[in-house]
Amino acid sequence: MVARLADTLGMPLRERNTLLLAAGYAPEYPETALTTAELAQARSAIDLILAHQEPYPAFVLNRHMDVLMTNEAATRVGQFLCNSAHTNMLRKVFDPNDLRAVIVNWEEVAGSLIHDLHEEIAAAPSDAKGRALLDEILRYPGVPSRWRTSEFDATLPPLLTIVFRKDDRLVRFFSTFTRFGTPRDITLDELRIECTFPADEATAELCRSLAR
Repeated sequence: MVARLADTLGMPLRERNTLLLAAGYAPEYPETALTTAELAQARSAIDLILAHQEPYPAFVLNRHMDVLMTNEAATRVGQFLCNSAHTNMLRKVFDPNDLRAVIVNWEEVAGSLIHDLHEEIAAAPSDAKGRALLDEILRYPGVPSRWRTSEFDATLPPLLTIVFRKDDRLVRFFSTFTRFGTPRDITLDELRIECTFPADEATAELCRSLAR
């Protein structure tokens, strides 16, 4: 009955374990480090995706948007735009002294990220780290007060393009996200691979020139 309820609600594996424990059962799903032998095949698949995304940036993120892995293009483009001090994508985007300083459409991008974070927290009510991260992000200067509550009825664009300005150059990317199908491990369930693509030829040429 507990498993059927979790399936019906589409609960993340971490929350399924919490529900099982609350019902008096042992947790069913392990949480294995990505570097272990048990996840070697998954790691190989991730490495392949990252390599094939060159010369465009790609990132491996967890549910809190910590950057776990990147390809070399992500390092090159990141160094071109801004020497980031953070390893968390939300902190990169919300900190005025980080990537935020070079994002032209910051409010559009940040609003989309905060919407996603609210949804993650709603899907995982026991996630204290996620709620603490939300509180931290909302304390950065210039964050609209309306973002303190979820805006699930907000109208979002069909495709979000992030626009950077470096000196007199505009750099435009959009992203796709890849996740593992039918994972049986919490680590894999919470991983997402973000592959970015140039939104114009000037950005594509910049990525190619940085690779050279």
